[in-house]
Amino acid sequence: MSRENYALITGGSSGIGLAFARELAADGWNLVLVSRDKNLESMAEKLKVEFDVNVETLRADLSIKVDLERVEKRLIDETKPVEILINSAGFVLHESLVNGNLERQMAAFAVMAEAILILSQAAAQTLKKRGAGRIINIASTSAWLYNGNYSALKRWVVVYTSSLALELRGTGVTATAVCPGETKTDFHANGGRNRPNIPEWLWCQPEQIARTGLRAAEKGRAVYVPTIKWRLFTWACQHFRGLARLTSHKTVTKRIKETEQKNDRN
Repeated sequence: MSRENYALITGGSSGIGLAFARELAADGWNLVLVSRDKNLESMAEKLKVEFDVNVETLRADLSIKVDLERVEKRLIDETKPVEILINSAGFVLHESLVNGNLERQMAAFAVMAEAILILSQAAAQTLKKRGAGRIINIASTSAWLYNGNYSALKRWVVVYTSSLALELRGTGVTATAVCPGETKTDFHANGGRNRPNIPEWLWCQPEQIARTGLRAAEKGRAVYVPTIKWRLFTWACQHFRGLARLTSHKTVTKRIKETEQKNDRN
């Protein structure tokens, strides 16, 4: 590939986004890392040294319009073309739908839906003109559950990306919703929460998500659930919705109680 080709990754300085960055850099891709994390520049420098690729940084909060516009502008810059877009930015959302913090929920909509819509459309238009490219949107197996607005947002990502993939069919551009199960990252800790108490064998590794997710995008898969164990989980949720509702009810009740207790202590 040309040394001028780039992959732009939102949420690219940690977790699943960073795992995608490392996989791509190992394959010679230059990177544009988008994040609001304080370690953004130091992580970019590490990737530069380790993989000998160019790594640009864009410090941005995607819930803020002007920041999102800066990312969109870089995405469509033809002087340093982005050929892969990975929308991985997101955060923990355990708010009650009755008494939850509306400001936090609206910020989640901005980051995990609106930003994906705007950036994916900009990428689709640009990549379609070139006749090649990949759009990867990170969803979740939570899309098959009923865990409040987090599940609703991730379900939107799955349906939106599947629809985008249909519209892009035959253009040389692919759109893929990668739907990980529980993955060992700092995702929960960054949201001030403990990791879910699930069996060790259920956990996924971010490197596994990135490696197989990129492979699925190369094959043109519209929806991809990494690992057979989580594919079986989503299959069960689809075919036994009572089980999905029961599982969701237990999870939501526990998390809302934990949130209320934390708020009372503060």
